Amino acid sequence: MKKITLSAAILATVASSLTLSSCIGSFSLTRQVIDWNKQVGSKFINEVVFFALWIVPVYEVTFLCDVLVINSIEFWSGSNPLTASTKVIDSEQGRYLIACDGHGYNVTFEPTGQSVRLEFADDTWSVVTEDGNAYELLTFLDPSHVKVPAPDGSQRVVTLDQEGLMAYRAEVSQAMLMATR
Repeated sequence: MKKITLSAAILATVASSLTLSSCIGSFSLTRQVIDWNKQVGSKFINEVVFFALWIVPVYEVTFLCDVLVINSIEFWSGSNPLTASTKVIDSEQGRYLIACDGHGYNVTFEPTGQSVRLEFADDTWSVVTEDGNAYELLTFLDPSHVKVPAPDGSQRVVTLDQEGLMAYRAEVSQAMLMATR
């Protein structure tokens, strides 16, 4: 009887150390399933699909995979294995390879091998060239404003609504038109 109690205590300790540790993780797989469910249809259809995914045990399996495997890999390696991927885009000019590593994107133009990196850090998207120079593209100031480069080299604050985007687009178009003359 004591062996069973001791075994159960050890098993409970190991299980709790795996699930109750400070390594919370991002639960990427479970979040992807939830995000997909949110796009299925109306809120009523989403609710039906939600319950169906609990009954079928999709959520339970994805949660278990996240807790036991994916979050552990993310904790020890520092990157999430589900965010790493490479996409291929064919265009009239040639093929582009876009590699995502969870921290940004490496965009490579396959015919020439030229590449550029898009990084997101501290609410800012930046372009990093092959020679290591970084240029800020866009900084989120709050949910409705971004800071972007203006054609004259300064920075502009743009409101994220149709009026703000149209004004910025007109400013850039005007500068491009003047540059071609």
